[in-house]
Amino acid sequence: MIISIQRWDWQTIKARWAPAVLITAAVAAAALMAPSYAAAADKEAVLTETGEVKAQPQIKTTDVFSSRRILYDRVSALTQIPWYRLAAIDQYERTLTSVHPKDRKHPERLTGIFVQPAVWSGPLNPNLEDTHPSSISLFNGMGQDGDGDGIADPNNDMDLLYSISSKLKPHGHSMDDFAIGLWAYYQNGRSVQRIMQYSKLYEKFGKLDLFKHSFPLPIGNNYSYRSTFGMGRNWGGYRIHEGTDLFAGYGVPVRSTCYGIIELKGWNKYGGWRIGIRDLNNYYHYYAHLQGFDKNIKAGDIVVPGQSIGWVGSSGYGKPGTQGKFPPHLHYGIYRDTGLTEWSFDPYPLLKHWENQERQSLRKSKKARP
Repeated sequence: MIISIQRWDWQTIKARWAPAVLITAAVAAAALMAPSYAAAADKEAVLTETGEVKAQPQIKTTDVFSSRRILYDRVSALTQIPWYRLAAIDQYERTLTSVHPKDRKHPERLTGIFVQPAVWSGPLNPNLEDTHPSSISLFNGMGQDGDGDGIADPNNDMDLLYSISSKLKPHGHSMDDFAIGLWAYYQNGRSVQRIMQYSKLYEKFGKLDLFKHSFPLPIGNNYSYRSTFGMGRNWGGYRIHEGTDLFAGYGVPVRSTCYGIIELKGWNKYGGWRIGIRDLNNYYHYYAHLQGFDKNIKAGDIVVPGQSIGWVGSSGYGKPGTQGKFPPHLHYGIYRDTGLTEWSFDPYPLLKHWENQERQSLRKSKKARP
């Protein structure tokens, strides 16, 4: 099927280019009004496919977080969708790409959003690489021109954010409306939950750089641990150990390792008193066998690195309240969300990295004291 759009009268030209001119003007105004959100970031640990932990280089003041924040503010000015909701969508999409790199391969850019070619150009569009907004619209594609250049480019950051915003905007501007729009787009309750959690974090702290970590126990000589991931467990049937055990005395504070949302808090016959926290990398941090919880926290609360959430204990392997069937310790596990399921990986390399990082920070603080 061939569509001829070469002969346009004046009314067609106005209809074709007027929206682009308006978008360009709005983008320019937003760029002038947007403040410079420059913020330096600490070195951050990344777990490679081989299980090795590597530290990313120091991010300068003109970092990617600043560029992303300016981008979110520009699109927010066009769509009236708050920047922190746009940031939440982008970060969730980025986590999906990290676990599905081959299926979601795209050029290096600011955003992590990925749209399948048939969805962008339209399911019946014979040209899956179509970048003309008019023909994309004709075939009911979602691709739109966000920066006013007359092109709907699936690898242009403004076009991507503007296009996905246009799918959400008709549902309204309240928090519930946003959740409904997310469901309509993703058709996945897990996706809606994650994006709402991320939005809550970004709104609370007003910044993007929320990737600092802490060791789960206070740094000192009152604990010991080694890699125990994958070892067998017999109580309740054979199963592998999906975490690392950190042995310490009763009552030693257990701390959040990350910025995150408490997703779960309560009793489990295997893990005893346990807490689950979701972070912005879509990692689920699991703390088990606690003696008890900090009374000020509950499911849905925001936590920060180093915040006390409970105490080392020996709960579990029985009915609620069972204690003492093994020495006191913290079971710490990390699970990664793939979008549909979750799988565990060995947290030991990250624990060692966070411990060393915090020790170095404490040494620097002592040296800086007068």
